[in-house]
Amino acid sequence: MTEFPPSRRSGPERGALELEEAEHPRARDVGGGAPLGTPAPRPRVAIACEATGWRRAFPHPFSFLREVACQAVIGSGRASPTGVDEVSLLLTDDAHQRDLNSQWRGIDSPTNVLSFPDGSPLPDGGRLLGDVVLALDTCRREAREQGKSLADHTAHMVVHGVLHLLGFDHEEAEEAAVMESLEVRLLAAMGIADPYAEGLAAPRGEGQPESG
Repeated sequence: MTEFPPSRRSGPERGALELEEAEHPRARDVGGGAPLGTPAPRPRVAIACEATGWRRAFPHPFSFLREVACQAVIGSGRASPTGVDEVSLLLTDDAHQRDLNSQWRGIDSPTNVLSFPDGSPLPDGGRLLGDVVLALDTCRREAREQGKSLADHTAHMVVHGVLHLLGFDHEEAEEAAVMESLEVRLLAAMGIADPYAEGLAAPRGEGQPESG
């Protein structure tokens, strides 16, 4: 896993406005039942949108992706047991994602998702987990190529990116199997099909999302 700079150097603090909206109907399903991991306080998720196309990408995108990120933290088994963790999602386009990928990974091309881990402690015992950056153009193209809805594919990218913030990785086969299995369980709890199932094309990057 590529190490990235501390959170917020290139994320939502760049000046984009955090967005709030009515709860997405699928978001209520995400939180249903017992959490997959150890019970933990609900994390705070800040969303910043730099590419306006995200606003109409699918119904209620911000509340939906906020809930997906929350459930990824809670279901990971690595959430802070007492304090409230914080995650930032930056919704951008291929041009900005290409700049970030070039700057921090030395790869001069856009990618679907980038994770910028932080881990700084917060006063209440939680942690500033970091930033997850999503590129609309790439996510939309991949969803179309893989025969998935954009909402489902983006949810997978958010789960994958958040798990990277929490220390999961896929550099070695054993750890990749653990991470992939957890992704599948988390998505299933949200009513989203296994993205690695036979007949569904996996994201680029040796069967894994390109988050570094």
